Amino acid sequence: MLADDQALVRGGFRLILESKPGIDVVGEAADGAEAVALAQRLRPDVVLMDVRMPQLDGIAATTRILAEVPGARVVILTTFDLDEYVFAALRAGASGFMLKDVRPAQLVEAVHVVAQGDALLAPTVTRRLLDRFAAVLPAGADEQRLPDLGELTERELDVLRLVAQGLSNAELAQRLVLTEATVKTHVSSVLRKLGLRDRVQAVVLAYEVGLARPRASS
Repeated sequence: MLADDQALVRGGFRLILESKPGIDVVGEAADGAEAVALAQRLRPDVVLMDVRMPQLDGIAATTRILAEVPGARVVILTTFDLDEYVFAALRAGASGFMLKDVRPAQLVEAVHVVAQGDALLAPTVTRRLLDRFAAVLPAGADEQRLPDLGELTERELDVLRLVAQGLSNAELAQRLVLTEATVKTHVSSVLRKLGLRDRVQAVVLAYEVGLARPRASS
């Protein structure tokens, strides 16, 4: 399902996605309220969600959709001048984000990735986002959340810190001198122990508890 207040954007995305086998665009919404109503009725697997829309913004719409359609996966569409909203959207449960000027092949890949239950968290974009918007992230640890990390081993804590920095599994493996298969096992263990759905939620938690902090802006 597509949610964007610009008909041209929706039309372009629909044209790209419906040209590929296995993807059906089941509906389009021009504002957040319509997106929530459509999602309730259509139960889409994936929602591509704009941030700024009339009636209801993309963040509020994401929160409501995921509460009422738990199986849906939401990908936030953003331009970098709107990124201050993206972290809130990830906290609301979005499965990732991508830039509106994404190439057609990347758009198709993004839909497949989140439909399969994975998180769309491009390492380079994640680093830029967290660095630029340090001001909107928590300044320190939340004492009440720290016990949530108690079940993690030291190695798993290291993995969580690096995931929060936006490192890919290949980069994690190189940094920790492990195989990618071992890294995937550690990441899965972290998610399971903390009751997290995906890497996006792991990044949010790491910043909320102060385990990771963005670099100072230059």
